[in-house]
Amino acid sequence: MEKMGGSKLNIGIIHPDLGIGGAERLIVDAAVELASHGHNVHIFTAHHDKNRCFEETLSGTFPVTVYGSFLPRHIFQHFHALCAYLRCLFVALCMLFMWKSFDVILVDQVSVVIPLMKLKRSSKVVFYCHFPDLLLAQHSTSLRRVYRKPIDFVEEVTTGMADLILVNSKFTATTFAKTFKNLDSQGVRPAVLYPAVNVEQFNKPNNFKLNFLSINRFERKKNIALAISAFSILCKDEENVLQGHNLADATLTIAGGFDRRLKENVEYLEELKVLADREGVSGRVKFVTSCSTSERNKFLSECLCVLYTPKDEHFGIVPLEAMAAQKPVIACNSGGPVETIKNGITGFLCDPNPEAFSLSMSKFIREPQLAENMGKDARRHVEESFSTKIFGQNLNRYLVDAAREKID
Repeated sequence: MEKMGGSKLNIGIIHPDLGIGGAERLIVDAAVELASHGHNVHIFTAHHDKNRCFEETLSGTFPVTVYGSFLPRHIFQHFHALCAYLRCLFVALCMLFMWKSFDVILVDQVSVVIPLMKLKRSSKVVFYCHFPDLLLAQHSTSLRRVYRKPIDFVEEVTTGMADLILVNSKFTATTFAKTFKNLDSQGVRPAVLYPAVNVEQFNKPNNFKLNFLSINRFERKKNIALAISAFSILCKDEENVLQGHNLADATLTIAGGFDRRLKENVEYLEELKVLADREGVSGRVKFVTSCSTSERNKFLSECLCVLYTPKDEHFGIVPLEAMAAQKPVIACNSGGPVETIKNGITGFLCDPNPEAFSLSMSKFIREPQLAENMGKDARRHVEESFSTKIFGQNLNRYLVDAAREKID
């Protein structure tokens, strides 16, 4: 392994909330891979629930230190962004004054901590931008726009202070340039580092039951309602489009991250249940909240295909997990999935409407071998382009070069 001066790097990672999600999966993979390359890795966070986290954070491969868990996540269901900034700033201050310098500090999601980390003059700061936060936040009212204006300004300024900026897809890189126009005019260009999956964790599929699977956090932006509506159309086509094919046993499993502390999670789950009842498929739709990794892998091994419903998703780790488990994916024809799914080979890219999704779902019903054949191609695709080994090698190179001040 190429290391700085033949020695290990001391790497600190700052992440807001080490729960379960795509961003958390990337940070955990980063820590595991960097540790496997011989570096000393330490994660700092404002929240780490040992009952709701990825198993690797409990394995002892790297330490996880929590600061500021007592600080609020919101104020009467408002000011989520401000609270997130304050929580991360508290983590950064504790890290600044209580720990010796790190060779490299990896920050993601909240860029406001970068100036503080730059005070550790012997440290290089790398920022992983999953997506510009100002595009994820609502600016729907005058009050919200006033509230967000200074936050959006700080985001761009502090992001530009990083020694290196990484993004998760070419789609995000293009969005980054369009969003942070001042940085783009200054020649700030992020490098693309795709997230990855550990393909070895997935066993061969047990079977291909008539079960469709959706995996996503219970958030409205994930558009899980699309999966329910598409499944409803499929079921109603039993006597018409799909004559001769028995769909009586077809089911839809909706699994994903769920946090009772988050009002949106609770509300959206209820909205989805109401929708399933209204569409007449409540008896065939199963909701699973915060399933474990082993449960998720079991669902993947037994499903026919995976429905990935977010539109303009900046990357999306679920399609990679599905393909690594030898299951094809039906996703929206936009954002990160366009870069990870080979349309017609490892899955289908569709317009984001129930009719288009249902049509693609019916193809797997009509052609029994299609899902299996696509699944094999999908597994090879992930192994060649999106394995954790490749991710770890690329990340290691970026951080070693950052520590050596070899960033172009």
